[in-house]
Amino acid sequence: MEGRTVLGLLALIVLGLLTWELRWVLLVFFGAVVVAVALDVPTTLLMRRRRLGRPAALALVLLVLVLLGGWLSQQLLPELLQQISQLGQLIPEVAARLASMAAQVDWLPRLDQSLERLTSWDGLQPLGAQLLGMAGGAANSTVQVLLMVLLAILLALDPARHRRLVIALTPCKWRQAMAALLDECREALGGWLAGMTLSAVTVFLLTWAGLVLLQVPLALLSALVCGLLTFVPTIGPTAATLLPLAVALLVSPTKVAQVLVLRLVLQNGEAFLLTPMLLSRTVNLLPTVALMAQLSLGTLLGLPGVLLALPLVVVLQVLCREVVVHGVMDRWTV
Repeated sequence: MEGRTVLGLLALIVLGLLTWELRWVLLVFFGAVVVAVALDVPTTLLMRRRRLGRPAALALVLLVLVLLGGWLSQQLLPELLQQISQLGQLIPEVAARLASMAAQVDWLPRLDQSLERLTSWDGLQPLGAQLLGMAGGAANSTVQVLLMVLLAILLALDPARHRRLVIALTPCKWRQAMAALLDECREALGGWLAGMTLSAVTVFLLTWAGLVLLQVPLALLSALVCGLLTFVPTIGPTAATLLPLAVALLVSPTKVAQVLVLRLVLQNGEAFLLTPMLLSRTVNLLPTVALMAQLSLGTLLGLPGVLLALPLVVVLQVLCREVVVHGVMDRWTV
């Protein structure tokens, strides 16, 4: 091997190790970029429509978000807290109902015993200890989220300067291509965020209305979970369906079937009609690619990796198309 090759391999190894050690910092920074793009979309719209400066437009967007969040909290938070309290009381009842159903199946004796333990507070004590252990991680996550929001506001306050910094760090002959690549990544990520936000709000409202019409308890809490987990395609909607199904189990088996039909209709409508229609002009992710990205980043980084897997894949898809496909493969000749 030549000396340059060895130095290049060593540099790549050191860069890989450094990236792995700083993975949480990079994850927070990428999350800040995602939030900054979400803030930049309405900020840029205000700048064009009202001819405001960027600081004033961003301040107005943040003010509207705070006021909207306060109004929604005032309208929904009391009922939501009440339903969360009811959920804590219903967990032993759900476990008891599942235990009685499992007792009727001969090949599920261990599941029967495990569920029976959950019907008493003594059986819930190990779970409580685990929840206390998660409290420390939740505090750490809160700090990371606050740092992410602060970084996002700073990025959204002056994106042009950060864009010029990235372009300046690029070799001269590739700077024009880098500028175009950054614009495409921003457009794809902004389109994905706008489409998924509209999709999540639609799922939340339709699920809430459907559960209220079916007279299922904890309708608001279940709908909020279903709406939020829409941002985690494939895995999220399926996991979100478990909560309304468990609550409906306390009412009747018929109610379980009705809730299951409702969620199947909404989930398939969102996955195959609404989301593809909203994202058709910006990004089109294969379900297999999305699922593999979520599983991979979830294994490496846990829940934050699952939440940021899709926006990362959106950016990587643009990079692969422009750099690997157009820049390398299309020019590859034998």
